Order: sequence, then structure tokens, then C-alpha cells
Amino acid sequence: MAGLVPSSGKSAAFAPARIWLMLPSWASIGFFLLLPVLLMLVYSFLTKEFRGGVVWEFSLSSYDRFFLDRGLFGDEPPQIEWTYIAIFWRSAWQAGLATILCLIVGFPTAWFIATRPSHTRSLWLFLITIPYWVNLLIRTVSMKFLIRDNGPLNEWLMAIGLIDAPITMINTNFAVQLGLFYSYLPFMVLPIYAAVERYNFALNEAAADLYAPKWRVLWLIVLPVVRPGVIAGCILVFVPSLGAFLAPDLLGGAKNWMIGSLIEDQFKGAAGNWPFGAAVAMVLLSIVLVVLFIYARSHARASEQ
Repeated sequence: MAGLVPSSGKSAAFAPARIWLMLPSWASIGFFLLLPVLLMLVYSFLTKEFRGGVVWEFSLSSYDRFFLDRGLFGDEPPQIEWTYIAIFWRSAWQAGLATILCLIVGFPTAWFIATRPSHTRSLWLFLITIPYWVNLLIRTVSMKFLIRDNGPLNEWLMAIGLIDAPITMINTNFAVQLGLFYSYLPFMVLPIYAAVERYNFALNEAAADLYAPKWRVLWLIVLPVVRPGVIAGCILVFVPSLGAFLAPDLLGGAKNWMIGSLIEDQFKGAAGNWPFGAAVAMVLLSIVLVVLFIYARSHARASEQ
């Protein structure tokens, strides 16, 4: 047929206009994604003005401050700046733990929803997503009210006699973890649900006929098939958790800062250090891109085998 390209099997009817059809998407990506990242990159090499703002003098001082400690006046021998590395480490393990917890809870939840009758699945998905119609700030403040020392959770635990005195949960790593888990759990449930919904449950029946234990069926049959959904959910939870700042600020306090809190603090107020905040953001972006690049390469190699 004249309208088909034999090598690809795709219609070539709109091939001449393909560039023009893609132009709105490219313009949106360039203006709303690439341009802000480029501005951030440029700002990371500028110099902080003494009274706030920036001076258009390019230098590596912001990156030097992030990685090296040269003393209060900058005249001491450089040493590794462990303060910001510790904040990065805290962000990484908090984001990783939030991803694991969301996976532990999200996988059974997604499996449960995907195995319900088709006419009830929409209701279950509605129940999962309806809390997230409310702004994240309002939900985080509500969580702070719930777990404070004299909040409903402590009062309920004391009312049933489980504890004698309020448990301090606010301004702790536990509170930050709870906020991250609550904020991003649907990002884990929905991709896994989409993968499980396409799963052929006849494979389970065949494995059962061969006397395979349930855990072996899960590990060797179910997980390899739904792995793309699991990986997508882990990425969608880990990446925003790594740069989160609302949960650490409102639930964790100053002692439980994460990298998002550090970046947000540098852009807040006239005394903020915009070049340093931009440099920290670029370091974070670079780490995320490296992780995603490694995953993409490993996934491509696995697909070729």
C-alpha cells in the first residue's frame, strides 16, 4: 500500500507535517522544562551579592562551598564539607525508606484493586485518589495536627490505655517519613495497578497445577511480569521524595532537614543565597539524572537479551 512505510509499518500520510505537529510539545518542553533548568544552571555559577540577590560575575564559589569547607573567612586549608553531604545522605535514605514502605503497602493494594470485579475498580481507585484532591500543604499541616503531642492520635492511644504519656512524634525522622509515605503512596499504587491489570492470571493457575508454592509464583512469575509497573512506581516515589521540602519543614524541624529544605531556604527572603541554592539544585538534578541513566541503560541491555 502506498500510504505505509514497509520497514516500520507506520502510516506516512502525515510524515511531511510531523515536525509541525510536534512543535507545540517541543515548545512546551523547552519553555517550561529546559529554560528553567538552564536558568538554574546559569545562576549556580553567579556570585551572591552582599545584601541579597546576585552579581553577574561567574565563579565556582557555590560549588566550592558545597563540597569544601575553607573556614569562616575562607583562608583555611580546604576540608570536605560534611554538613551538606550529611543532608544529602539523610535525604537519600529517607526517600529510599519511603519508597520501600510505599512498595510494601502499594503492591498488595494495587493487586487487591486489580483483582476486584471490573465494575468496582473505579470506586477503589476513586477512594485511593480522593484525599489527593486537597492541596499537599493542607494535608501536611493536617498530619502535623494529628501527630502532635496533644493531638488526636496521642489522645486516642492514651484513652485505650496503650500509653501513659504522649509520644513525641513531631519534629522527628518518623514524622518526616510518615509525611513522605502519605504524600506519595498513590504514585506507587497506580503504576503497579496498571501493570497488574494487564497480567494474565492463567499463569498463576498453571503454576498451581505444577504445585508451585505461592511465594515462588510471586517471585518467579508475577514480579517479572509486573516489574515495569513496580520500577515506575519506585521512580515516581523516590525522585519527588528526594527533593521534598514540605514534609521536612513542617513535620521534621530544623534537625531533620532534607536537601529540598536546604534549597528552599536559600531562595527564601532577601538574605538568601540564590547561586548556592541553584548549585545544590543542580547537584541534586545531576544525581537523579545519573540514577535514571543507569536504570535506562540496564533496562535496555536486559531488553536486548
